[in-house]
Amino acid sequence: MKSKISLIAILMIFCMAFSVSAQLSRKEKKEMKKMAKELKRNPEQMKAMVEENESLKSSVASLNSQVENLEGQLSNKNAEIAAAKAEAQEAKAMAEAQRQRANEMAKKAKNAQNEEPEALDESGTWFKVQVGAFENIDMSEYFKNNPNFSGEETEDGLQRITLGRFRDYWEADKFKKTLRKMGVKEAWIVPYKEGVRVPLKEVLESLSAKPESAGK
Repeated sequence: MKSKISLIAILMIFCMAFSVSAQLSRKEKKEMKKMAKELKRNPEQMKAMVEENESLKSSVASLNSQVENLEGQLSNKNAEIAAAKAEAQEAKAMAEAQRQRANEMAKKAKNAQNEEPEALDESGTWFKVQVGAFENIDMSEYFKNNPNFSGEETEDGLQRITLGRFRDYWEADKFKKTLRKMGVKEAWIVPYKEGVRVPLKEVLESLSAKPESAGK
């Protein structure tokens, strides 16, 4: 067995020497031959060199495998980084779109606040239901852009509050009765002609139904 190992080792040495002989100087060639003779006389040393060579080959193969594994991990990490960057860019674009939309909505809301409310159609005859006349109470702020909730101030400082706007008297009367059932006992109908409040009797004369008392 030792003879076989020694023969293999010697062959390996000579092959190595032959492959690099063209690149060695005369002195280096002489040293290589001397080392080959010494190894031939010492099979145990030859065996140790062969085993060391095999071990080094195994280590190199293992290291190459680790390098390939690390390169694969690096490639995966690069892919994850690229995906994260793409997600970040998409999120940034969505945030910018939301910001622009919010700005547009805020601008529209501001313009709507600055716009003058459309003038109500006051032509002809309208009927409203007055729910009371109050002193030291100002609800005019709530009348804006709300045609069904309105009021007016009298000469003595009272504020009359009215609900609803009806072209038909009987619709206004139905609404008045509903309010009274709800506890608004002072609810009664007030008519307007061309935007000006007029006595109820003046309007009821044109109706075939029995006139309703104008109340207090």
